[in-house]
Amino acid sequence: MENRSAKHMWGDFLEAHPEFASTKDPDTIQFFENENDADRHSQLALNRTKTATSFSLLGIQHRKESLPKIGSFLIIVDGRGNAQCVVRILSSALKPWFSITEEYSRRDGFDNLTQWKNTYWDYFSKQLSPFGRTPQESMIVICVSFEKVYG
Repeated sequence: MENRSAKHMWGDFLEAHPEFASTKDPDTIQFFENENDADRHSQLALNRTKTATSFSLLGIQHRKESLPKIGSFLIIVDGRGNAQCVVRILSSALKPWFSITEEYSRRDGFDNLTQWKNTYWDYFSKQLSPFGRTPQESMIVICVSFEKVYG
């Protein structure tokens, strides 16, 4: 783990929960690319208001990343890379873009589905652009639910 703040938080978590000492080091994630959105959404996760996040399946495939695994941990960082909390993945579902619900958008930290769609359309556009791809209404979204376990 390269992020010092995240490494420190993970060490503190393991001290409090030694039963997870053999667990693989978690990935560190920042919600969105700009500092304001990252700060806002990391605070929502810290306050347990945000209990979900979303990924583009196509983006993960092009970057050759692994799919989020149920039971694994993530360290959420703010817009400056400071660790805010540790979360554990509860579920991960593949859903077409057009099937995302208002309820899910609220769990992902948004006031409504329109706001969620506008934000993620822009975010996925930036992520897919280097691969010559663009978001589509039929694209698959990885809908991840999590719970804050530390921080």
